[in-house]
Amino acid sequence: MVKSLSYFLIFLLAMTLLYCNDIEVVNDEYSQELPAHFPSINFPEGNELTAARIALGKHLFYDKNLSSDRSLSCASCHLPEYAFSDTVSLSKGVHGRIGERNAPSLTNVAYNKAFFRDGGSPTLELQSMGPIEDSNEMNLNILDAVKRMEENDWYIQMSNKAYGRTPDTYVLTRALGAFQRTIISGNAKYDQYKKGEIAFTKEEKEGMKLFFGDKTSCSSCHSGYNFTNYQYENIGLYEHYTDSGRMRITLKEEDRNKFVVPSLRNIAVTAPYMHDGSIQTLRDVILFFNSGGYDYDNKNNSVRPLNLTEQEINALEAFLKTLTDDGFLENKTLTLKEESKFPIIK
Repeated sequence: MVKSLSYFLIFLLAMTLLYCNDIEVVNDEYSQELPAHFPSINFPEGNELTAARIALGKHLFYDKNLSSDRSLSCASCHLPEYAFSDTVSLSKGVHGRIGERNAPSLTNVAYNKAFFRDGGSPTLELQSMGPIEDSNEMNLNILDAVKRMEENDWYIQMSNKAYGRTPDTYVLTRALGAFQRTIISGNAKYDQYKKGEIAFTKEEKEGMKLFFGDKTSCSSCHSGYNFTNYQYENIGLYEHYTDSGRMRITLKEEDRNKFVVPSLRNIAVTAPYMHDGSIQTLRDVILFFNSGGYDYDNKNNSVRPLNLTEQEINALEAFLKTLTDDGFLENKTLTLKEESKFPIIK
């Protein structure tokens, strides 16, 4: 009897150790390392980063239970290997429904001034409710999403650990926001060149001169550490738009057909381009801007015929490719495998 009990205890201990080895145990303290040339991030009060909040948000980001038919997660349209963008013009939602706009990259989304291509959401937390409830995307009432969280003991424990409360819309939206603020990219070849760590080719240097020069005026909109001024612009993409853009939010005629200026970081891997994914390649984007687009009263004056030579077009494309951050695209801490265990936070 004693020997049997001893064997049972040894077996129990072995199984416990085996189980623990499959679980990521992390301390709740978290210190975010940002590129030296990036500013600090302004966190909403009550949603400063902790390991628990990030872990909770990460699991929610990859959880297909947040869609009505449990077929899609946030990551279904924001693929890590493509800088958290999609590879199609318009992403498919539940039941094969097609979305209205191209899924943007989440690169450095922590610095955005507003969210969606028309700036329709003022915070990252509120933004997360949009795709979950949108009938063409995940099509799930946010309260039903919370109910599904309540069916998972780990979500309940982590909600209490992260926010001191059981799962609710506050926890769901803030956890998703916390994780997305860790999606930081700032070590592309361009950044390494600026730090003197790597050399540019002659063609890349020529492209950089064009990008920052008056001939193209690219940097008048794609400026700063994140290559965007976060403004809304009409670039004359169409003669007749089917999407009025920023005007849908402000109801101002001056904002008709305006969309937010996107970051160019990792631009080489985020095709297709534009608010509707209508331009398929990076070279075609350059050719569009070289043409000057269609004329509008509120069109940005910098978008004009550029008369670039073939050599200049090639050089500009070569420079834009230096904005790709390979380490970011391969960062496994931002991914979650299907077989991953839920982590325990000390």
